[in-house]
Amino acid sequence: MMVKGLSRQILFAMASVTVAAGLLVFFGTYLAFALLFYFSPWSEGTDNWLTGFDFMILAVLIFIALIVAALASLRLARRILEPLESLAMSARRIKDGDLSARALPGDHSLGETALLVEDFNAMAQRLQDMASDMTLWNATIAHELRTPLTILKGRLQGMIDGVFEPDEKSLNALVLQVDSLARLVEDLRTVTLADSGHLDLRLQPVRLKDEIQRLAGVLEQELKQEGFELRLDLSDVLVTVDAMRIRQVLLALVTNARRYAVRGVIEISLQAENERVVLRVADEGPGLAPDIAASAFEPFRRGGHSGSLEKGGNGLGLSVVRAIVEAHGGTVRYAPSGKGGAMFEISLGRPVS
Repeated sequence: MMVKGLSRQILFAMASVTVAAGLLVFFGTYLAFALLFYFSPWSEGTDNWLTGFDFMILAVLIFIALIVAALASLRLARRILEPLESLAMSARRIKDGDLSARALPGDHSLGETALLVEDFNAMAQRLQDMASDMTLWNATIAHELRTPLTILKGRLQGMIDGVFEPDEKSLNALVLQVDSLARLVEDLRTVTLADSGHLDLRLQPVRLKDEIQRLAGVLEQELKQEGFELRLDLSDVLVTVDAMRIRQVLLALVTNARRYAVRGVIEISLQAENERVVLRVADEGPGLAPDIAASAFEPFRRGGHSGSLEKGGNGLGLSVVRAIVEAHGGTVRYAPSGKGGAMFEISLGRPVS
């Protein structure tokens, strides 16, 4: 209804303008001849300055001009209305739930209209992508929650039925499943808050070298027992960050290397480069598969046997890293390390003088 109403309004407005222009030309021409006849010296003694034949020729010419103007107006109206009708129809389809609807730009010579349609299509595509991501998130979260919940339910039901003894080993296994659930919920919370811009950061000048050394002291013994050597190359720089969140980032990256890299050296380096504080965590392999590296920081991405992404984890570790780093105004990227492994580079703010 709105499109038809708009069509009638545009056609009526153009028809009115065409008729008004025609009448203005007709009467303007008539007035010009009258003034010319009145003030011209050669008009003296002339009884009739405009014959009926002249009047007929003038009327025919004006009528032809009106037809040409009307056809041009209709053509222009059609060019304007086609993309607008497509836009209105697509908007109604999206309102009814069809997010695949797209408008046709029509004549690209109408620059503003074509840009409007392009912006509408970009908005529709973004809505469709968001809906698809939400569906994927819901399905993946349900899948991730189902495994520990199924184990918990089965074990507890087995204890109730007397199949399992509620000994220390069984209870510790249940605690591990609860920890897995808690970690998943916390990771989801961190990513969601960061994406919405509401991640709480307690920023203050921090000497990152000291924070990294403290974390290394906690992890070093366990890493040695598993065949890893933790190597530090740290410059003494001061940067404004949330120390607890940066420790969370480092722990996620070291845990990732610990779980999936070959036994060897895990190196953490901290340098000031190009007026930025750069933090790197590198291992000795095998690194990420090429088809995984491009989307390494997307939620619920897991690598195959050739990659060191969250296989066996909840698929959120690297997305949590990205969320925290970007909340600090920094960037994180993946690149192969010098020893053929994975290297994650975090660029933070300027060093504090």
